[in-house]
Amino acid sequence: MTDHATDFDEWLAETWDETASGDGFTMLLVLIGLQDGRVDILRSAHLHVIGNDMDWPTLVRHLDGAQVAWDAVALYRAGREGLVPDDLARSRLASLIRALQGDRTLLREAEFLNRDGLRLRLDEG
Repeated sequence: MTDHATDFDEWLAETWDETASGDGFTMLLVLIGLQDGRVDILRSAHLHVIGNDMDWPTLVRHLDGAQVAWDAVALYRAGREGLVPDDLARSRLASLIRALQGDRTLLREAEFLNRDGLRLRLDEG
């Protein structure tokens, strides 16, 4: 395994390697605000990853385009099948957001990263 600049870069390389077909995968992204002990869902989107040449600074530029002050991002694969059509990605993202609104501990199942691209852990409490 090669050295990666951030935990995101490591996750991306590993996830890309898991998509044996080489067609890519669809990622669900949820921007999170972490203020005063709160975990707030700010924005969400899906992204089709075609190739493993995206790095953390590139993703941050896209995330900052949401024009909201975010502290963390939760990344999920939209499905094990790799790339999924836009309508299915939107449906899965909507289901994920509904689930997260009811249970923030589902963030533990995500690749949960701070603004520096380093892994965060959601503790009990």
